[in-house]
Amino acid sequence: MRVNPYPMPELLAALNQTELKAQQAALEISTGKSVNVPSDDPSAAALLVDNNDQATFNAGFLHDLSAINGQLSAADSTLSSVQTALRQALSLGVEGGNGTLSDADRAAIVAQLQGIQSQVLALANSSYQGNYLFSGTIIGTAPYAVSGTDPSGVTYNGNDGVNQVAVGNGYQLAINQPGSQLFSAQGNSVFQALNDLIVAVGSNTGVDTAVNEVDSAANYLSVQGVFYGNALAQVQSQTTYLNSAKLQISEQQNSLGAADLSVAATDLSSAQTDTQAALAAISKFAGNTLFDYLR
Repeated sequence: MRVNPYPMPELLAALNQTELKAQQAALEISTGKSVNVPSDDPSAAALLVDNNDQATFNAGFLHDLSAINGQLSAADSTLSSVQTALRQALSLGVEGGNGTLSDADRAAIVAQLQGIQSQVLALANSSYQGNYLFSGTIIGTAPYAVSGTDPSGVTYNGNDGVNQVAVGNGYQLAINQPGSQLFSAQGNSVFQALNDLIVAVGSNTGVDTAVNEVDSAANYLSVQGVFYGNALAQVQSQTTYLNSAKLQISEQQNSLGAADLSVAATDLSSAQTDTQAALAAISKFAGNTLFDYLR
């Protein structure tokens, strides 16, 4: 058995190792992570970077989906309000077709219909968080304005564009319909139908035809409005999927990089004991030196 007459370098190396072990254990306890730098576990660190990137992307998509859900809900609610207004107009139109009404009665119904016309115009110009819902892609411009020359009584100032938003990797979702498709479509214009009904009741001529025109426009709008219900369902489905992916990523991160705190605490205690033993051994060989004061 060979005895090393100069053990000091080995003792110092052992002291350094125990101190490093103590530092690593203390870091794991403070951060709750077993992988704090890539050198701790290169393969796990690479996977954690990928997971963090995906988590960041998913968080962005979830934020956008929340905003989209609000916008779609606002548009869907607006169309429901328009449908309610059109049903009121139909009821007034039927009442206005009664041949026994006086001129004053018809004038009163016309005034109510004009009020509904103004209400529908305001609804068609609805906005959400500062952006107009039915202007196509020109979201900063009110889609409709009153017109004294257009037969429908309004002019459309938006465009026919549809906004597409990324809500996942390679997944684009259409989030709007332009007003030109909803309220002023050729042959099914809500504004034209209301204007024709107002004229018909006021002149007591062709009221039945005008009522049918409003009914047709309302039915057309109902069919077009299905878009928003379908879009809201897609938003909900994608939100559920991304939240599930978020949970899976969190579980993977815990599996890859979470520290075992009980093991880390044991390692720290062991390293501290080893450090004290190394210091005691060094002090015996070094005489009365600084190491004596570190014990």
